[in-house]
Amino acid sequence: MRILLVEDDNMIGESLQKALKASYAVNWVRYVDAAQLSIRTENYDLMLLDLGLPDASGISFLQDLRKQGYTVPVLIITARDTVSDRVLGLDSGADDYLIKPFDLDELEARIRVLLRRKSDRREPLLSYGEISLDPATRELKYKEKSGVLSGRSFPLMQALLQRPGAILSLAQLEEQIYGWNEEIESNAVEVHIHSLRRKFGADLIVNVRGVGYTLRQKDQA
Repeated sequence: MRILLVEDDNMIGESLQKALKASYAVNWVRYVDAAQLSIRTENYDLMLLDLGLPDASGISFLQDLRKQGYTVPVLIITARDTVSDRVLGLDSGADDYLIKPFDLDELEARIRVLLRRKSDRREPLLSYGEISLDPATRELKYKEKSGVLSGRSFPLMQALLQRPGAILSLAQLEEQIYGWNEEIESNAVEVHIHSLRRKFGADLIVNVRGVGYTLRQKDQA
């Protein structure tokens, strides 16, 4: 799952990216111009949007997005706490509104709710051969085994299942499980693939030497 964080405060941006990186790939930008460019070049599952941005109004940005048909869930995170501010934010197209300072556990709970709603509306079951993944519950099934994926294992399997049969390079998989500003951990992809193979079967993911990784179908030798 990839989140776009639009927040100009360095301390808040860094802390949120660090806190959420265990479960999501977080791309963090500080300006509306950068956010506009980002949504033209990346697909996101959710946006966290501050309203007090240095180059433009967060409300105007949100209103423009909705007029353009941008349907990704938006959770406003702001210090503006009056009832009129909340009403304006929700009427402008926000799916939820959270006032700073907030508890991280509450933020994560609200993110999960919005992502569940999005999954229920738009994301069908991903399947390939004997492999299936439910984006709403994160449950992976392979042959007789099943389990709920946590952390970066979910976006990794999601990326492979969204391009069934394709061989994805190490760099492509790293791009799916890390945000822009995050430091990529050494051998992270290999570690998660090893964990998935151990839980679901050694033949779940195939290493094409020198090229990348792909999924194995039932009838493949």
